[in-house]
Amino acid sequence: MTGNRFGWKEALFSLKCLLAAVLAYYIALRIGLTRPYWAVTTSYIVAQPLAGAALSKAAFRVLGTVLGAAAAVVLVPNLVNAPELLSLGLALWLGVCLYISLLDRTPRAYVFLLAGYTASIIGFPSVEAPGAIFTTAILRVEEITIGILCGALVHGFVFPQTVTATLLSRVNAILADAERWSRDSLAGLADSRLDRDRRRLALDINELHQLSIHLPFDTARLQPRVRTLRALQAELSMLLPLASAVDDRIRELLRGADAPRPEALALIEEVRGWLAAALPMAERNATADALIARARALEPPVVEPLLWRDALRLSLLARLAELIDAHRNARDLLDQMRSPSRTPLNPGVARLLARTARRPLHRDRGIALRAAAGTVATILIGCVFWIGTGWSDGAGAVLIAGVCCALFGNSDDPAPSIMAFFYGTILGLTVAAIYAFAILPRVTDFVTLIAVLAPAMLIGGVFLSRPRTTLVTLGALLGGINTVGLNDRYGGSFDGFVNGGVSQLIGTIFAVVTVGLFQTIGADTAARRLIRAGWRELAQRSNAKGPPDAAGWVARMLDRIGLLAPRLALQDKDPGKPLLDALSDLRVGVAIGELRQLRLDGTLDDAASITPVLQGVGTHYRALRPDRPAPPEPELLADLDSAIGDLAANPEPARARAGVLALTSLRRNLFPGAPAYGIAA
Repeated sequence: MTGNRFGWKEALFSLKCLLAAVLAYYIALRIGLTRPYWAVTTSYIVAQPLAGAALSKAAFRVLGTVLGAAAAVVLVPNLVNAPELLSLGLALWLGVCLYISLLDRTPRAYVFLLAGYTASIIGFPSVEAPGAIFTTAILRVEEITIGILCGALVHGFVFPQTVTATLLSRVNAILADAERWSRDSLAGLADSRLDRDRRRLALDINELHQLSIHLPFDTARLQPRVRTLRALQAELSMLLPLASAVDDRIRELLRGADAPRPEALALIEEVRGWLAAALPMAERNATADALIARARALEPPVVEPLLWRDALRLSLLARLAELIDAHRNARDLLDQMRSPSRTPLNPGVARLLARTARRPLHRDRGIALRAAAGTVATILIGCVFWIGTGWSDGAGAVLIAGVCCALFGNSDDPAPSIMAFFYGTILGLTVAAIYAFAILPRVTDFVTLIAVLAPAMLIGGVFLSRPRTTLVTLGALLGGINTVGLNDRYGGSFDGFVNGGVSQLIGTIFAVVTVGLFQTIGADTAARRLIRAGWRELAQRSNAKGPPDAAGWVARMLDRIGLLAPRLALQDKDPGKPLLDALSDLRVGVAIGELRQLRLDGTLDDAASITPVLQGVGTHYRALRPDRPAPPEPELLADLDSAIGDLAANPEPARARAGVLALTSLRRNLFPGAPAYGIAA
């Protein structure tokens, strides 16, 4: 739904939004609810093009609404005689819920977000009638739940666009992109093109993670298992460090006097051809096994004294074999996702599924705490103004301000998003005024009411489907539907309309002011925090004693790269180098994990060689600052070269090979311009 022209998908989505809203309004009227507009509004809020996303969002919202209503029932009666404490209680509840939702960073966060601001929606207007809080809470839950269920029913089962179909289409496109990028890496194409693909692949992997949350709720008859998708994400995640490592080794060898041997160059060309071919599983896997075997056979032996060119060739061929295996695994997992049976298609798929783990994400507790504290401050300041002035509609302004802070709290600069919402609210109020005082007084039955509302709601539904206009449209729909007078009976009070509309506008503008004071950090600061978070984790990983979690490290770093790319795009700087640096950090973390595993499995002599290297890496990353980048200390290069010599002399060939591979990767990433190993600096 992101094309330049509106098409049938937007039209169908808008029709489904209208159908859900009409159904919700009708049911709410039939069972005697006094404010059925809550059901109508909610049906638009939960609208999603994908059936699984609509159903999952509905489930999360129902749970969050019930939790928020329960919190309001607990807080309001007990604190109503102390307005200051009640305001603090509702503000803290929203702040804590927002904090948890920002740390979750998945669609499940809706549970906590809804629990937070539902308590405000129910609690603040109930201050003047605390005795009826339980009835009010029940009514709001009923109204909102009807809207949720109607939206889920229509979007989930009426001409559904399934998550499964979208997911399989996206995975196929992502794999094609990843294979093209690997082919380009093997061909040594320009960095600018490779960087564009790197950024896209990191974002695509994060998108797959978000889709996986909705997959269990999908309405497709045959759904792929979430475990299969998790395994695919893990294989795709390894493509970034592996392909960039192969690219680096090829470039380094071509720059030197000893280029890759003709047999290795021929193998690379065959791998590029294999990546471009669409082969059946059996032929694909047989060819992959043959290519991997040839790469292993071409590896130079690890002997002391080790020549630097041999270390680079070993690294090139070993990472090339791992890259082939990762691409083969990704294609096998896609075939498994398409299979109607849950039985693994081959033993390799069974092994991949057995080692699948949850994908950890980057979490910034400082940013989450800042957003939560800013939301709490917004509500408290608003309550001071409301209570101090005795404004009868001040509760509406306070809750709107809190909701805006919560909804846009995950943004580096929430003010533009809230302003878009504000402009939409003005538009919605204008249209609502025309309807409420010029059109609705002449409406005498339900069918006519729907007929006169349909044009505006259909237009709103079309623009709601477009990401560029979603915020403005959402503000228009909420501002219009909540004030147009869709109650159990018509009551055209101009004073009530104006007061309600003014409270919405003031609350929204107040949120714009407070987020500028408390929640705005800017894209540059956010990018620096992401970069520092990766460096801190690298320092911690270098000095950790237990077994490494390579998959977890790669997942978090790819998540950071995915978060970093759009922030760098907002700046005037070329985003290429910071992203290339992040990929270098990603490869450093993988090498650190390999060295830690060798230290755990090896002898005291191995540990004596590896530990100074790990300590030096930790010291380097612990001292790094984004505004004062500094190269690693020369002592670390000396420790690396000493460790390469020690591990190359290891009598166990497998350990010698693994150690040289990890140390060569560290040396190339930390000291790319250093003289070759074994040559005095």
